[in-house]
Amino acid sequence: MSWNFDDIKTQLTADQSAVADAKSLESFRVKYLGRSGLLQQIYDSMKTLPPDEKPLVGKEANVLRQSLEIFVNDRKKVLESSDSKPSGFFDPTMPGVAFSVGHQHLLTQTMDEICDIFQQMGFSIHEGPEKETEFNNFTALNIPDNHPSRDGFDTFYLDEPDPKQKGARCLLRSHTSPGQIRIMQQFKPPLAVVIPGKVYRPDAVDASHSFMFHQIEGLLVDKDIKFSDLKGLIETFLKKFFGPEIRMRFRPHYFPFTEPSAEVDISWQEGKKDWLEIMGCGMVHPNVFKAVGYPDGKYTGLAFGLGVERIAMLRHRINDIRYFYQNDVRFLEQF
Repeated sequence: MSWNFDDIKTQLTADQSAVADAKSLESFRVKYLGRSGLLQQIYDSMKTLPPDEKPLVGKEANVLRQSLEIFVNDRKKVLESSDSKPSGFFDPTMPGVAFSVGHQHLLTQTMDEICDIFQQMGFSIHEGPEKETEFNNFTALNIPDNHPSRDGFDTFYLDEPDPKQKGARCLLRSHTSPGQIRIMQQFKPPLAVVIPGKVYRPDAVDASHSFMFHQIEGLLVDKDIKFSDLKGLIETFLKKFFGPEIRMRFRPHYFPFTEPSAEVDISWQEGKKDWLEIMGCGMVHPNVFKAVGYPDGKYTGLAFGLGVERIAMLRHRINDIRYFYQNDVRFLEQF
């Protein structure tokens, strides 16, 4: 007599799913493991099998027996455990189980607060992809081919060609400024947006550097936007975020994608030389407008970018950026 073990396994699966209580489990055990059960019938039939089939049938029968015994023992434990508890029993006098309720991470709180301030001033929020093209991350932002930021020591390049620029590659964005390019390619002025997100640079991790951190990019484009608009916007933001007593100054600086450009410093104490750089800003460079196809000379714009970790560290007097990522509950519970 030959045995089709595939058919046996199919029937076995169906019978196992029907076992719902101790009675059906015992019926299942007798059917397969009893003295006259299927497994015993298989063993008895081996006496009449050809010599070359006996090892194969014996092996399948042993595997079947092992799986049957495991199922019966495991299901018996489950049923005994459920039978020990009265069905539907509930004691309302027992104290409830308290669950620890978490809260937003400090960086998320900081990003949300910054974005809320700019939303109150008429800006909308957009997010761009973390995987960027070299065109959006560098070329369209007027960053020359020989600029140090394009070097492999400063950017995480991917093994994937840039579909917009021949010979270029995709990368993990090194700043949120490529979001400007995507927004201007998609929308016509007037526009006012802030773009929060993660950025990546292959920096050695220490108290003030990380290979991944957060930035918020700002962009305002319209007709007749002036540098005085930029100064007023930044002053309003900083006073709302740090308080009306904050002092600030603009220092001339260089960024390839803005002209003129400036860095912004802040100070808390009158008369003390404790200026701290907080953000970069400037007027959108005409070459950036050209890269996105805006008419020459028709629009002007302002842009700014700030590091979320840096702002959070200054505001809360945190002296090590690594605290944000170590998941130390003692640190997280403070904010």
